[in-house]
Amino acid sequence: MTSKIDIDVWVADLNFPGWMDRWHAQAAEFSRIHPEYRVNVRGMNFFSFPEDVAKEVAEGRRPALAEYYFYANQVARDAVAPDGSPLWTSVTKAVGDRTEFLGEPVMLDDLHPAFRDYYTVGGDMDSLPSVGTTSLLFANRELLEKAGVSELPRTWDDVTSVCEAVSRVQDGPSHAITWSNHGTFVQQALATQGGFLTDNRNGRDARATTMDLASKEMMTWVEWWNGLHKAGHYLYTGGYPDWAGTLQAYRDAHVAIRISSSNDVNYMAHAAKLGGFTMDVDVFPHNDNSPYVGNAVAGTSMWLGNNLDEDVQEGALAFLMWMHNPVNVAQRHKDNSFAPITKASYDLLKDEGWFEQHPYHALTYDHLLAFPASTGKSGIPLSEGAVFGDFAGVQDVMVHAMGDVLARGADPFDRFTQATGEAQKLLDAYNHWALNTPRKAADIPGSSHRVEFWNDVAPYTAQDMENVVPLNG
Repeated sequence: MTSKIDIDVWVADLNFPGWMDRWHAQAAEFSRIHPEYRVNVRGMNFFSFPEDVAKEVAEGRRPALAEYYFYANQVARDAVAPDGSPLWTSVTKAVGDRTEFLGEPVMLDDLHPAFRDYYTVGGDMDSLPSVGTTSLLFANRELLEKAGVSELPRTWDDVTSVCEAVSRVQDGPSHAITWSNHGTFVQQALATQGGFLTDNRNGRDARATTMDLASKEMMTWVEWWNGLHKAGHYLYTGGYPDWAGTLQAYRDAHVAIRISSSNDVNYMAHAAKLGGFTMDVDVFPHNDNSPYVGNAVAGTSMWLGNNLDEDVQEGALAFLMWMHNPVNVAQRHKDNSFAPITKASYDLLKDEGWFEQHPYHALTYDHLLAFPASTGKSGIPLSEGAVFGDFAGVQDVMVHAMGDVLARGADPFDRFTQATGEAQKLLDAYNHWALNTPRKAADIPGSSHRVEFWNDVAPYTAQDMENVVPLNG
């Protein structure tokens, strides 16, 4: 009996109910289609994934494929094997001019531009996006109608006006709007204004070396957010970031609007059903006084091992193409509200009538497609976003700074100037590690997410799902 060729795939367990079951089912199905291969999927801790991978590699174990959260892109780019060679290789270079692998069609040209661009640096797509999100605005239609509001707000001034209208509703909600104190919304606010977090075009022209958390774009956002809070319109639940608390406020009609991740669509729809109201959805609002240049994206991507045996690489690339076929991508979208990241999957969903039945599900794909070439300062496409070390640590710094502004009345500029210094120390420590060889896997600065940090891909715990939005209810 001929032995099978193993393809080891390591992924961060996003904690969705059934998340790893689907991964294992996909591995089994691919192995059935291509019986000469055996795909072995291993779920690992989301918070410590980069560090855990590095430790395993240092001990002589390495996967053919690994799925990193986008905050860890710089860590993945800096990862090395014990011999000092890069741990990962470019997907586009490995694919070359091939059109198929083991009969599985190459689908790189079919990727949604926003998600393709995020993982592309210098014209080279290092990793293949696997799930994608952006930020959306969710509204309680009946509460807005009571306030005399007929259109969802598209700009910050619109939001302020809607909040003022909601505040005048007799026996209305205690607040008009809420969102989690999380760095993803800071990134969105900067992106829509064409702002950067770091130098060197957000770390894409060269390694990021300088943080700026007190830029004009940042302070414009912070001041507006704080103004809503001071006026009694914004509900600050007080947690870091308290996704569950803001979701519950929306479900219980304590607010008329909640801003959240696009992968929250299923949960938000169910929350509206439990609350007995109609959900309306629109895009993340932008600054009226700055040219609108589109929304940023988030998600995960698959990294291909460097120096793999030829037959292992062939199988790994075939598995990548297969997991991105229209049926698999469309099902991933249905299950978890992730954007359909290929045109073929979007077309399949459209042809099935999915978007007619769930029109808000098309919004992420359609809106991001409208701004594929939009540019910010220095001509950077904003969908590309920032790439730098200890991204999660900087997120932690930002949300704590904003918490001090909202809850303790800290001066916004002073507090975010202080935050810039804190973030700079984190970036300096990471860069010192990355540029100092040999690197010790256990010492990656900021490789583990902070305790208070919770991601925007799978923001709820299993208990949250039971207490706030019962699954499949």
